[in-house]
Amino acid sequence: MDLLSTIFYFIIAIFILVTAHEFGHFITARIFGMRVDRFFIGFDFFGTTLWKKKIGETEYGIGAFPLGGYVKIAGMVDESMDTDYVQSEAKPWEFRAKPVWQRLIVLAGGVAMNMVLAAVIFISITAMFGESQTSIKTPSYVEPNSVFASMGFRDGDRLISINGTKLQYWEDALDPEKLSSSSVRFTVMRDGQELTFTAPKDFMSQLNESRSLGIGPAMPPVIGEVLPNNPAEKAGILPGSLITAINGQPITDWSQVLDIVSSNAGKPLAITWMHLDKHEDSPLNANRIRSEGKSFTTEVTPNTSGKIGISLKQTIESERITVPFPEAVVSGINQTWKASVMTVQGFAKIFTGKEDFRKSVGGPIKIAKIANQSAEQGPISFMYFVAVLSISLAIINILPIPALDGGQFVLNAIEGVMGREIPFELKMRIQQVGMTLLLTLFAYFMINDLLNP
Repeated sequence: MDLLSTIFYFIIAIFILVTAHEFGHFITARIFGMRVDRFFIGFDFFGTTLWKKKIGETEYGIGAFPLGGYVKIAGMVDESMDTDYVQSEAKPWEFRAKPVWQRLIVLAGGVAMNMVLAAVIFISITAMFGESQTSIKTPSYVEPNSVFASMGFRDGDRLISINGTKLQYWEDALDPEKLSSSSVRFTVMRDGQELTFTAPKDFMSQLNESRSLGIGPAMPPVIGEVLPNNPAEKAGILPGSLITAINGQPITDWSQVLDIVSSNAGKPLAITWMHLDKHEDSPLNANRIRSEGKSFTTEVTPNTSGKIGISLKQTIESERITVPFPEAVVSGINQTWKASVMTVQGFAKIFTGKEDFRKSVGGPIKIAKIANQSAEQGPISFMYFVAVLSISLAIINILPIPALDGGQFVLNAIEGVMGREIPFELKMRIQQVGMTLLLTLFAYFMINDLLNP
């Protein structure tokens, strides 16, 4: 079932992203009077077409391989490697007959539409559900061996300010703009005393090297639901229970539960838990319950997917603040901009060798897993994932690699500067090299996903 849901959400995510991207090429081509021969979502290798229908001059279809899509524009060198039109004079409706500036807009249409899609998602979520805000009064959870732990942060510290600016919500504290300042000072409250910690000079580098931020609002590991016929239920664990230890290791945050359980598929775990009443599950009561409550230790074996069938009970003080639509638009655009900047910075670190290429990139398998995980957290989380992935797809396509939009853009820009076409044979060779490179990278990503799950 987990495999089926992973495949399902992967297909949904790719379908949304590819449709938006190819529509960007399609609509700009039609605006400039170019003929579009095919509009396909998914690839129809070896004639594996699930559905197709010709409407006007364009054949629309869905291919059986959900790893991309394409728009075939008449008179354009593309992944179809079509050469039939070369021997004839350029027709008015062909890509090659249009001015360079129109060709460049068509080539940039897919990237632009992916950015628009991300902005629309961010704006829609903010307009419909408001902005999610978690009170800064919620105590912190600090991951062991994180940069925050090395600075002296402890579980339970309450953030007060960053660089002297008072904080109201955790979302303000984790704002990338604040964390990327040239000098970062954190003030926290611990046992009634204010303490100040200064981030190291390589603060952002350490954050980028770690797989998570290392700090966040504490989420007491209180179980909200125990799914029937799953390991936790069979072991007798009850909804509303607080997990205090696994294999003797003290547990203070839900993220620890997820990490340990998911990394021990098929291996028995000794889970220690306490059953709470409905008034005892706040972060403030968690430590008292650990010291006063009666505990049980039960052996539970996670299934092959690394799950035991439990979900988190939301106990932290969080709210979604309704904002007027104009503010939602501004917020959505800001979120798109910040996500774009962080994505570009991430790629820059990969290309300059500051981050491990193998650990930083993900192929279809990894994307599918993340799609399923985000869907399990709810539709808002899934749509956020789609928005961020849409931005990543846009930026990847900008890269000046032959066979990508960026590569085509560069070739057409060169033709504009030269005032004449690049010889067709040369463009075909460049396209072939680009396709070979992309297929090689695709194979590498697949193998890397399997070796670095």
